[in-house]
Amino acid sequence: MNYFKIPADKLGEGAKIPVYALGDSGEVFYELALEMVNTIKEKNAAGEKTVFICPVGPVGQYPIFVRLVNRDRISLKNCWFINMDEYLNDDGSYIDMESPLSFRGFMRDNVYAKIDPELLMPEEQRVFPDPADPGRVDALIEELGGVDVCFGGIGINGHLAFNEAQPSLTPEEFAQLGTRVLALTPETKTANAIGERGGAIIAMPDRAVTIGIKQILAARKVRLGVFRGWHRGVVRQAAYGEVSAAFPATLLQNHPDAAIYANATASALPF
Repeated sequence: MNYFKIPADKLGEGAKIPVYALGDSGEVFYELALEMVNTIKEKNAAGEKTVFICPVGPVGQYPIFVRLVNRDRISLKNCWFINMDEYLNDDGSYIDMESPLSFRGFMRDNVYAKIDPELLMPEEQRVFPDPADPGRVDALIEELGGVDVCFGGIGINGHLAFNEAQPSLTPEEFAQLGTRVLALTPETKTANAIGERGGAIIAMPDRAVTIGIKQILAARKVRLGVFRGWHRGVVRQAAYGEVSAAFPATLLQNHPDAAIYANATASALPF
């Protein structure tokens, strides 16, 4: 675990996933937003559709993205935004869209509602995985010809979307997991409760629907942003640690075009 001792000015050297140590969080969010905008512009110019896997966490890229889309009059009519995941009630249904925890509500209120309607894609191209039919989104991705860019962050136990660690599986077995409903681990609930529920772990949902790690790994590009204090250890393990289903982000070490953007907080030494 000597990688935990890699200082910020050396972070990324010899990494198995490219890591870009940046300044403040705004730089991380700018890189993600620019990747979104530039990809859409290139695809529009070629008359091709754009397919993204989108997170709600990180979210700082969205205000920048919305501003650039509206300012530069970038059409999203040929874009599909497929969100990574959503919290569920105990009965397996979506949590209420009006809940402050709802990712569907976040995208509606903070992304789609802020884009000029003349530029916005049709509602059927704003997709969330369906807990009643998890395989539908996997089939849609195949129909669309795959994902251009998967955006996201990394959880405290290395999860991508809500693909929680499963140490009992080999990396190859884990890499084949598709979109599904699952129980959230105590680590994930605790980390998310700090930011979303003021530390009230008991108030966090126990279940979620998540896009598959198979769909993430199959994206042509993967771009991740990390910016929290606890990301100091996470980013180093993801980029330098052993590939393992016990820390899912390490599977990106075998991806042909993945990158992690880290702010100064996440780049600093863990201890």
